[in-house]
Formats: sequence, structure tokens, C-alpha cells
Amino acid sequence: MKLETERLILRPFEDSDAENVYLYAKDPDVGPIAGWPPHKSIDESLEVIRNVLSGAEAYAVCMKSDNKAIGAIELKLNGYTDMTDRDNECELGYWLGKPFWGQGIIPEAVMELLRHAFEDIGMSKVWCGYYDGNVKSRRVQEKCGFTYQWTTPDVDVPLMNEIRIGHVSCFTKEEWEALQKIR
Repeated sequence: MKLETERLILRPFEDSDAENVYLYAKDPDVGPIAGWPPHKSIDESLEVIRNVLSGAEAYAVCMKSDNKAIGAIELKLNGYTDMTDRDNECELGYWLGKPFWGQGIIPEAVMELLRHAFEDIGMSKVWCGYYDGNVKSRRVQEKCGFTYQWTTPDVDVPLMNEIRIGHVSCFTKEEWEALQKIR
């Protein structure tokens, strides 16, 4: 499935995206703050595309102008998230290549994925988290209308071999419907 916004195409990843994913995922400012190490090779990025960015609701974030992957956004469904064990709830995750930061790209993609979650696939709640210090991710959630829920002081971050402080917020279908009425 492909989703579109004013500026973006959100589409399934393809093997041919590996070079572009590596271009952005190798940056030490991108992955570690989100809980994963910088990619070391195009082959590693290909493996991540095939094994991590391969979920039913995982999308490459692409500008309409060239349809090249510049980041990722995903609704992690039940069985692939530790934030919920309900079939009508999911977790939202995202990352974006550094050259594209500060342009409102991820908030635009998030709003389309919220629409898709609530209107197309029947979700009642979308959870989203970020690690302490990831101000950009926190701002995306605030800008998009997520409501803070709780902080956990000792979250295991296995890919980084660290324990971090995690913050969780959510967005409900009722909040989405109320937002649509005022637009």
C-alpha cells in the first residue's frame, strides 16, 4: 500500500532503497538517539530493510519529487511492540535523514499514518515513545497532538547495550475524530 501527503509518498521499502537508507542511517546523529547503532554498510541497510523495515505497516518516507527513501515510519502492530497487547492498538515509530530535519516532514508523515491507523485499519489508540534527550522526537509528538502518559526510568535498549529513560505518549481515535471536526 502507498500513502500520500502534500509533499510525501509513504511506500513499502524495496531492496533498491538500501543505498539511500545507508546514506542517512550511517549518521551517528540519527540512529543512536532512537536506540539503534549507525549502519556500517549498504549490506547492513539491506538486511534492516528485509528484516526490520518489513512489517505490514512499515513505510519508506520519500519526497514526491524523487520517490527516494529519506527515512522510515511504521505502525508496529500487536506482536511487534511491547507497548500494547491489543489488536486494535499499535506503536508508531519513525526516523528521518539529518539533511531533512526541521522541515516538518515527519509531522506530515505522522498525521497521515494516524489517519491511516484510525480510518483504514481500525486502530483505537496509537502509542509512541522516545528516549530522554531526543527532543526532536518529543517535539514531533507534541506538534501532532499526542498526550503524554508516563516515564519509565530504566528501559533496556538492547541494540545500544544501554539502559535509558523512556517517555510514552498516545493518540486516541476519539482525539483524532475531534481534531477532524475542527479542521
